[in-house]
This record gives sequence, C-alpha cells and structure tokens, in this order.
Amino acid sequence: MGWLVALLYGLFSFALALIAAVYLYINTRHNPQNDKKPSVQVVVLGDIGRSPRMQYHALSLMKRGMRVDMIGYQESEIHPDLAASHLVHVVSVPRWPKRLETEDRRLLPVLVIFKVLWQIPALFYAMLFMTPPAKYMLVQNPPAIPTLLVGQLVCYLRNTSLCMDWHNYGHTILALKLGPSHPLVRIYQAYESLLSRFAHRNFTVTTAMARSLSSSSFSLPLLKYPSTPPIPLYDRPPSHFQPFTPTPATPTRRHAFSALAHRNNWLPLPTRPYRVLVSSTSWTPDEDFSLLLSALVLYSQLATTTQPTLPSIVLVVTGRGPQQRHYLSQIHAMQSSTTPSPPLLPPSLIKIHTSFLPLPDYAALLATADLGLSLHNSSSGVDLPMKVVDMFGAGLPVLGYGEFEAWGELVKEGGNGRGFGDVDGLVGGLVGLFGSGAGGEGEGEGEGEELERLREGAGRETGWRWEDEWGVKAGDVFV
Repeated sequence: MGWLVALLYGLFSFALALIAAVYLYINTRHNPQNDKKPSVQVVVLGDIGRSPRMQYHALSLMKRGMRVDMIGYQESEIHPDLAASHLVHVVSVPRWPKRLETEDRRLLPVLVIFKVLWQIPALFYAMLFMTPPAKYMLVQNPPAIPTLLVGQLVCYLRNTSLCMDWHNYGHTILALKLGPSHPLVRIYQAYESLLSRFAHRNFTVTTAMARSLSSSSFSLPLLKYPSTPPIPLYDRPPSHFQPFTPTPATPTRRHAFSALAHRNNWLPLPTRPYRVLVSSTSWTPDEDFSLLLSALVLYSQLATTTQPTLPSIVLVVTGRGPQQRHYLSQIHAMQSSTTPSPPLLPPSLIKIHTSFLPLPDYAALLATADLGLSLHNSSSGVDLPMKVVDMFGAGLPVLGYGEFEAWGELVKEGGNGRGFGDVDGLVGGLVGLFGSGAGGEGEGEGEGEELERLREGAGRETGWRWEDEWGVKAGDVFV
C-alpha cells in the first residue's frame, strides 16, 4: 500500500509541477502587443557598477523611454542617472563565494563545475522570476558560461530576442590560466561559437572582432554563419568625460590636479617639476603591471644619472582586482627605506597612489593628468582597452601596449597616442614625452611639442561620443 501512496504522491507532484510550468510559460512570455515601448534585460555576470559599457547601453535605452532591468552583481555604485531613473531596475544575483576561488590549476576544473552549478539557478531565477517579460535581452560576453546557455533558454521560454555584446572571448581569457591547448579551453571555444550563432544580433567592440566572429576559425564544422553579420559598436567616451576647462579657482590643469590631490590625500606632491601619469587597471594577468614597475626603475636611474632634467612622476592607478595586493606589496618594498639604498623607486622621483575613485573624481583626474597609460595586452588580439576611450574623452593622450591586431583601430600612432611593446619601449615613451622640452620650472605646466601634439589629437576624439555611436549602430536594433 505504501508504494501506491508514493506513486500517487509522485504523480500528483508531477502534475502540479507541469501545471506550474505551463502557467509560467504562458504568463511570462513577452507579448509585443503589450509594448508601448520595448523593454530590455541587460545581463552582466559581474559587478554592474564596474561594467561601464553595459551601463552606457542601459543609459541609451533609458533615454529612449525603454524599461531596463539590469541583472548582475551589485557590489559598487551604478551610474547616478541609472540609480535615479524609474525606468531602470537592478536585480541582484548572488555571487559565488570568494573563499572558494583558487589559482590552483589542479583544483580549478572541479571548482569551475561547482561554480557553474551555483550560477545556473541563480541566473535562471533572476531572469525568469524577478523580472517581467522583455522584448530583448542584451548579454555581456565574456563570461559566456553559463550566461549564454541560461539566456538562450529564458529567451526561448519568454519569446525574447537575445543580443550579445562581445567585449572579448572567454576562451582566450581562460587560456591565460590553463594554456591554449587545455581541453576546457577548447570546450569553452566550441560553446561560445555554437551559442553565438543563435543570437538575434552580435555587437563587437572592434571591426577585427567582427571579422573574427564571421571567420571559419571561430565556427564549428557544418555550422552556418549568423544570418546577420556582427555589428562593430565602438566604445566611445560618454558625455561625463570632458577636457579640462579653466576656472578662476583652478586656472591650469596643475592647479586642478593639486586640488584633487588634496581631496584624495595624494600628498605630499613633489617639490621639483613633475608629470601626472594615470593608469586604470583591473589588476588581472592581461595587464602586466610588473612591466610598468621595471620601466619606472629604469626611468629613475636615468633621472639620477645621465638625464637629471627628467621630471618626477606622480602615478595614480585606479581600479580593483585580484593581483592588486601582490603589486602593492612590491611597490612598498621598492620604495621602502629597508630596501637597498637608494630605493629602486625613490619617492622623490616616483610617487605612486592607488585609488578607486567616484566617477566625478575619476573624470577630473583624466582631465588634469599629463598622460594616460594602458597596460592592456589583448588575450584575443581583437579587443581594446575601454579606459583609453575614457582618456580620449577627457582629451588625454595615451601611451599604451600596442602589440596586438586591434590597437590601430583606437590609437593613431603619433596622432593621439603612442604604442610600446616592451620595457625599453615604455621607458623610451616616458622619456620622449616627459623629457627635454616637456618640463618647466616649479610644478611645470608646459608640455613638449610631441606631447602637446598628441593632446590635440586626443582632443579631436571628443567629437564623436557614445550616444552618437550607439544611435547609429544599435538604435535601429532596439528602437
């Protein structure tokens, strides 16, 4: 008799589950007839506040009167215009516990499986049950696992069109840890290739990436290319990044930077002529910070020997990330009095400050600095450092690692910046731009001819903003 009760209970439970599934399927599907304006889910399997491009997408959608549900981790403040809008709703996804993260390659495959099993129900619940039906879902890639799979399933259930925003390739980032021939890397590549073919639209950050997505090297055997080609949607500076504008209180960039330094306790400032160098980093393996430290050591040696007129450098590094603590300890050791005398990085010549700044201060920093620095080394060769775009928005010229395919799509050599490929190239760039003719007396506001020319070139980049690019490339897709 017990087995009969169990069977009836099981059949009853299954019937209830089936009824619930049918109910949800019918009542959570998007119906275009109900739309006054399209609604969009913007999905980031990461911290929304540290995903500027996806926030800019949301701002552009919001400005056109569309409802936007932003789904992701909620660990830092989002753009104030998004936070203040009644059209934008943030849905928080629980993060995989940080204490379970590891760099051990032996444990990584096992933990990756458990992490994905954690993320699938969390994403599914947020996409399907915590948000109303939407016409479109815009998903950031990477990470692709499990976002694309869950997103495709939810879009099928809800009659939603999936759009992918390609910032890079997840499999090339994983290859930095495991090596390009690792089985997990190959599986990841096949997964990205397969699911990208079912997207309604694919946006890419470069033309090189659009070509790559359409090439046979990124496709699976017998799998057709997308019915519509990928759309290159360049990162462009939003309106809150602007070149420096003099005021009675801050008539020069140096005055404005000094006020910013006092506000953020970047003191004392050097008493000799100095230049402000700013770098924004995520402290990840694709940005080799050790290369910068080595270059600063060589710069210091030149400044104390054969080129004593070289100015001091005030380096401000913004951002957070996994390798930050490691490099901060290195910086402390290289500037500490307990290291061999003289220190490798004498504080009188090289001052380094690390901060995670609110948006107004970050915009002010870019507008008042002398030179921007990018250490981004593309894992795929076809993505670009978005922070360089922010620098151009503030009229700030850039010195960056440029040994990858897409670099020339952003930086025009000798026009708005310069590239380097190794430590010697970085030192040469710093000396060439900060050296003879680039300094002045006291704090020094004058720039050398080349740095001034690069600043003029960077200033010309401010004429085409994110709203202009988005309206031309993405506006018709969503509107």
